[in-house]
Amino acid sequence: MDKKIAIITCSNACLDYIDHDHDIKVFRSIIHLGEENFVDYTDISADDFYKRLEEDKSIFPSTSYMPIGQMMEIYEDLVKEGYTDALVIPISKEMSGIYNASIMAANEVEGLNVTVFNSKTVAYPEAKMVLLAADMVKEGKDIPEIIKELEYIRDNHKIYFAVNTLAYLVKNGRLSNASGFIGGALKIKPVLTISDEGKVETYEKIRTFKKAVNRVLEIYFNETKGLDVEPFIIHANNEETKEYLIGALKDHNPELKDIITMPLTAGVGAHSGPKTVALGYYIKK
Repeated sequence: MDKKIAIITCSNACLDYIDHDHDIKVFRSIIHLGEENFVDYTDISADDFYKRLEEDKSIFPSTSYMPIGQMMEIYEDLVKEGYTDALVIPISKEMSGIYNASIMAANEVEGLNVTVFNSKTVAYPEAKMVLLAADMVKEGKDIPEIIKELEYIRDNHKIYFAVNTLAYLVKNGRLSNASGFIGGALKIKPVLTISDEGKVETYEKIRTFKKAVNRVLEIYFNETKGLDVEPFIIHANNEETKEYLIGALKDHNPELKDIITMPLTAGVGAHSGPKTVALGYYIKK
């Protein structure tokens, strides 16, 4: 029997903010704002989410992943549509329970071979993996071939974040080396990165947000020197800093035409907080 492969991701890939023509299923996170619950992107956009946080400082967001029963329904619908296989590409398993939940849900559904790939990342690099996987399925490639290409992206990109406040990351337990950021130290505006294991970690402690943004640029220029890279910028409702980064990248390399930019979806922004910006790069083959 011919294989029919579905691609599934989670809303943390921010794929909703990228134009594409693939039929990709999404495991959507739930955003909890006070007494209200929203399905990521479906019920609340990134812009609306950050505006809510800015307007009401008393609201502290949290998130949960899609219930396993709903994941099972998505798998079961795929079976009905004639799919034999599914490749799930969620956020890093070190950042969320989605990876394990995807496997647990798959174990409850018959007739679908499910492979869950640990992206060890989030946002644009995760979306890049998902779109490449969808392209490769259209080209008739099988899952082992696709995974090889996904591993290349996973192992050949970096992201550096400047966050305006550590409060969200520390309170939600998403900063793996949070020790030392207690009390007044929360005023620090560090540069964060995603480790090779897929954890959010402190790269450097910095005193002001502006200095953190400039340090992110400095790291980017140092690490990409002499390399053919694709830069990308992700931001949490921070157009001003996004434009500043674009200007700095183009000043440094006037030949740079397209710089990929995207908003950080609410499911991720609930942990990083408003005004977060990230600059990253993918080393082209």
